[in-house]
Amino acid sequence: MDASFIHDKLEIKFLILYIAARVSEPIPIEGMQELTLCDSGIDYFSFSECLSDLVHTEHLTLSDGGLYAITPKGLRNSEICESSLPLSVRLLTDRNVAAYNQMLLRKAQVRSRIVPRENGTYTVELRFSDDVDQLMHLELMAATEDMAKDLADRFQQNPEQVYTKLMGALFDAE
Repeated sequence: MDASFIHDKLEIKFLILYIAARVSEPIPIEGMQELTLCDSGIDYFSFSECLSDLVHTEHLTLSDGGLYAITPKGLRNSEICESSLPLSVRLLTDRNVAAYNQMLLRKAQVRSRIVPRENGTYTVELRFSDDVDQLMHLELMAATEDMAKDLADRFQQNPEQVYTKLMGALFDAE
C-alpha cells in the first residue's frame, strides 16, 4: 500500500486479531509478519510488540512449535473491533489471507519426503490428496540424494501431471 492507514498500536492489534481469526490453521511468526506488514504505517518492532502483548493478554496463544492461534477471547474482540480497521486494509488483508490459506491447503495436499535407506539409496515418498481423500501414495527408489531431491521437487511443482500420466499409463488400452 502506498498510504498508511494504520496509525497506532491498537489498530495493529486489531489487524493481527483480524488475521488470526481468518487463517485456516495456527500460523508461524513469519506468516503473521508477512500478512500484518501490509500497511506502510506498521514497522517490525511495533508488530512484534503488539503480537507479544496479544499473547500476554491471552488473545492469542503461542505453541511450543512457534505457532500463533486465536483464542475465544481474541475471536470475540476481533469481531467487535474489525469495523475499526479501514475498509481498504480489510480488503487487502482478506485477499492476502485467502492466498495464504490456499498455499496452506496446497501444502497439505501435496507432500513429498525423502528417506535414506541402509544400502545408500533413498526412498522418495510422494503423496497427493484432494479435499476428501488421498489420491496417490507412491514410493520410488532413487540411487542418489540429488536424484531423490529432484524427483520430490518435480512432483511438488506439478503433482496433477504426474497423477494424470500415471493413470493414463495404467489404463492405456492397446
